[in-house]
Amino acid sequence: MELILKYLGVWASAMLKFIFGPVGGYGLKLSYLETVALTIGGMMTTVVLCTFLGKQIKKWLSAWAGKGKPKRLFTPKNRKKVKIWLKYGIIGVAFLTPLLLTPIGGTLTAVSFGEKPPKILFYMLLSAVFFAFLFTGLVYVFGDTLLHLLGH
Repeated sequence: MELILKYLGVWASAMLKFIFGPVGGYGLKLSYLETVALTIGGMMTTVVLCTFLGKQIKKWLSAWAGKGKPKRLFTPKNRKKVKIWLKYGIIGVAFLTPLLLTPIGGTLTAVSFGEKPPKILFYMLLSAVFFAFLFTGLVYVFGDTLLHLLGH
């Protein structure tokens, strides 16, 4: 039961912010491959949910956050998303999702620009696999050094 809770914790944290998967897996002393798999699974769970429920989620979030206020279209954050989309499309958004965006933010951006679900799923999966191996490797190699520097 304890192992299942560890797995759920890493998976759920990667659903919200990608880097939390590798850090959580390292902190819970899971194996490298367990952490990679759970991180990919967490991000892709969010990607699937947001891809197929994205428009509804955006409506719900807008209603919840806006509470009747008119929504500003030209915010610095929105301008940045448009620039990225126009320059790099789904490949750029998928690449930046683990780095800068969250799985939710990256997927909702792709959905907002009307990208087709198979392309969203494909490129987000490629990104998740690449960055899960990379980030987990970096965390597992340098984790002890970082903890030592932080005095833990």
